[in-house]
Amino acid sequence: MSIITFKSRAAGDVIMFGKVAKVLLAVIGKDPEDTRGIVTVVQLPGAIAALRDAVAADKARAPAVSEDSDDEDAPRGMEGPVALWQRAAPLIELMQYSLAEEQPVIWE
Repeated sequence: MSIITFKSRAAGDVIMFGKVAKVLLAVIGKDPEDTRGIVTVVQLPGAIAALRDAVAADKARAPAVSEDSDDEDAPRGMEGPVALWQRAAPLIELMQYSLAEEQPVIWE
């Protein structure tokens, strides 16, 4: 199992399992098989927009789960699967800080 770390001088590192990181790299138009790469400051607005679009699509596909549900077997909290939109949130935040500070994001 591989680990990919996203880095920027604007914020702390975001560390992800390779499988998830590769999905997010593909979403922003980067080659998921590249072991290292960069999202330039110029590319950051497009990357953030692409991730936000993927998050919106993921939320639209997810079934609505009510906290008041009587279903004892329904996953809640840490017991349920982690959705793409939840996994993308730290990367979006890193990219937003990077854009504000005009710093690129690299991964390795």
